[in-house]
Amino acid sequence: MVQDTKFYQYFYQWMRLYKLDAVRPVTYQKYQMSYKQLVTLAPELKMSELTRLNYQQLLNDYAETHERQTTMDFHRHLKGALLDALEEGLIDRDPTRKAIIKGTKHRQHKTKFLHQYELQALLNELTLDEGVNWDYFILLIAKTGLRFAEALGVTPDDFDFAHQILTVNKTWDYKSATGGFAPTKNNSSVRKVPLDWQTVIQFSQLTKHLPDDQPIFVQGKVYNDTVNHYLERLCQRAQVPVISVHGLRHTHASLLLYAGVSIASVARRLGHSNMTTTQQTYIHIIQELENQDNDKVMKHLASLI
Repeated sequence: MVQDTKFYQYFYQWMRLYKLDAVRPVTYQKYQMSYKQLVTLAPELKMSELTRLNYQQLLNDYAETHERQTTMDFHRHLKGALLDALEEGLIDRDPTRKAIIKGTKHRQHKTKFLHQYELQALLNELTLDEGVNWDYFILLIAKTGLRFAEALGVTPDDFDFAHQILTVNKTWDYKSATGGFAPTKNNSSVRKVPLDWQTVIQFSQLTKHLPDDQPIFVQGKVYNDTVNHYLERLCQRAQVPVISVHGLRHTHASLLLYAGVSIASVARRLGHSNMTTTQQTYIHIIQELENQDNDKVMKHLASLI
């Protein structure tokens, strides 16, 4: 009987049936990780034994070694399976109802972005006269805010130098063994990114003799860590805080916000699905800018007689 099936067994069947080939491979890998955690934490828990109490205990056990956001993702995966089981009559109540999401204390992460003078110091360390290299890759992300996989997927054809535009409509699947082009993260990620004239000149020279439809920066297997380690050495040489490649994307967005560019425009440039994502990611900068705006409002009002 299904009720005697262990929870992890049902989750595995559900995951294979509903998620395999229906979500992106990188997303499916997250479901697989949830499955492995479920096997470890609740190897004997049966579907018939699921209650709010033991489900909450399962979440609490997971949260002992994971941050709150990660625990939330784990909960979402399990809840999706259990709600389907409830709808099919395989369980008679929702054990996930009113679940409390806990987690370990948020760890202090590396610096997320550089200030303008720090970014300039970093860019000054780039070598841009030796053909295609990671220096050009770093420059591209710093100037456009592209995601790592988006930048890997860029081909010479994606540049419209006459109109100073870069089209983002694909990524490179660097996490798979074979690689290859892949879709963007979401529909909003398909976009046209305006380029400054310096970037146009630099990349028009770089791509002049490259195959039009081949990724500029992919030559064999690419690892995120390889580029991050290279960027780390550049940061140390420039004597600026060490950031990741993704930190270059944060740097790009942060500098635009400080320059007075609207949240809507930054969201479109980054390919965010909505402005809420942008607001949540850069809330500290937005609050700082709001405080500056309040000072300006007060000074203006005080000047009125």
